[in-house]
Amino acid sequence: MDRINQRTAPIYEALLELRKRRIVPFDVPGHKRGRGNPELLEFLGEKCLGVDVNSMKMLDNLGHPVSVIREAEELTADAFGAAHAFLMVNGTTSAVQAMVLATVREGDEILLPRNVHKSVVNALVLCGGIPVYVPVRVNHQIGIATGMAVHDVEKAIKEHPKAVGIIVNNPTYYGIASDLKSIVKLAHAAGMKVLVDEAHGTHLYFGDHLPISGMAAGADLAAVSMHKSGGSLTQSSILLCGPGVDADYVRQIINLTQTTSASYLLMSSLDMSRRNLALHGREAFDKVSEMAEYARSEINELGGYYAYGRELIDGESVFDFDVTKLSVYTQGIGLTGIEVYDLLRDEYDIQIEFGDIGNILAYISIGDRIQDIERLVGALEDIIRRFAKEKKDLYCGDFIAPELVMTPKQAFYADGEQIPLKESAGRISGEILMCYPPGIPILTPGERITEEIIEYIEYAREKGCSLQGTMDPECKEIRVLKDKA
Repeated sequence: MDRINQRTAPIYEALLELRKRRIVPFDVPGHKRGRGNPELLEFLGEKCLGVDVNSMKMLDNLGHPVSVIREAEELTADAFGAAHAFLMVNGTTSAVQAMVLATVREGDEILLPRNVHKSVVNALVLCGGIPVYVPVRVNHQIGIATGMAVHDVEKAIKEHPKAVGIIVNNPTYYGIASDLKSIVKLAHAAGMKVLVDEAHGTHLYFGDHLPISGMAAGADLAAVSMHKSGGSLTQSSILLCGPGVDADYVRQIINLTQTTSASYLLMSSLDMSRRNLALHGREAFDKVSEMAEYARSEINELGGYYAYGRELIDGESVFDFDVTKLSVYTQGIGLTGIEVYDLLRDEYDIQIEFGDIGNILAYISIGDRIQDIERLVGALEDIIRRFAKEKKDLYCGDFIAPELVMTPKQAFYADGEQIPLKESAGRISGEILMCYPPGIPILTPGERITEEIIEYIEYAREKGCSLQGTMDPECKEIRVLKDKA
């Protein structure tokens, strides 16, 4: 029997009550339930714009919740096994940044893998924390970074005993999970907090035979993208707290940057999606796992592709694998992942999550159907027939770990100059540069640029990867720190 009745959705129910009252709006938003913007009303509909409203007494306030939003947070915490939960409307980026800002202060060290999302690096720019990178292993067969091996974490903790915490991806974009429970045990024994980036791990809280979730492993904070695999609207997320965390302080940190005009469309979608997962999530994600495993089997029978799965588990840097992630190595058919990504979209009207130099990722979740899987498999088979090239060793790129010369904050705010990327070898980057998706930085502020890094960036550009992050929208120039005379 549930401790809390998970069948209720208090924010959604309050919005239904508001709709019945037909209140005359002399507040914001200015479209006044859509009447002031007929084109938007026609596009989104009266039901949607009728609940795009401002905070008012009956609807509570996200910055200081006392009624329906507080109840929704309590329900979310209960559903996810957390001591407290916060509804986030600035995306999981804001949830990641909040947990970093709540833990790290100017000059504090924090342990993290180099393949973190850019939101972590941006949080360090804001707070002045010092990143200490735990070595990231690479699977050279498929050209992806894996997880953190426990003995590498143990070594980093011994070498940096004053670090205040450690960040763990659970899982990575590709489905790789580290031994989170052991990492939590090591970190807590050293007095460090464990922050978990679960942007791709909502389903871990509701699925069987999946990697352990952050809260179940005893982590202190976890940022969870409900809008990815959980079914809520884009940009909606949650931040979970373990029992030893000062939730009131975390709320203060969140309120430093989160909007004071929180969208009730986003909050109600979180409320309703939490209810759906609490009541039906286990059954739903069992089906997701089955569909992904079926797709993996069918794709591997085509030849040339490699849809990898639990066989990658080695007990070290790949402690577990999230089978819902349909990651496929494509270079066996002579094409990079980004080339297959483009072909699927342009030739077959199939939009997958991303393609990189070596792989594609098709995101399978609660809204997928088996006929969609069949269409994807059929398209991949047709791509072999129409577009495959002679197999050769395509540059996959080892995982490059640049030298960190100064903190991200120091470099970001230092005097800099724009120079051509091709002429930047040996200089210190003053900005971030990445392929998006997945949003893992190739360069961060404070790192030294090398010829190898430039070569990798130019190869990614040539193959069609979307380069982002620099002031130059084409990423042909980069801001570097001025050389001291």
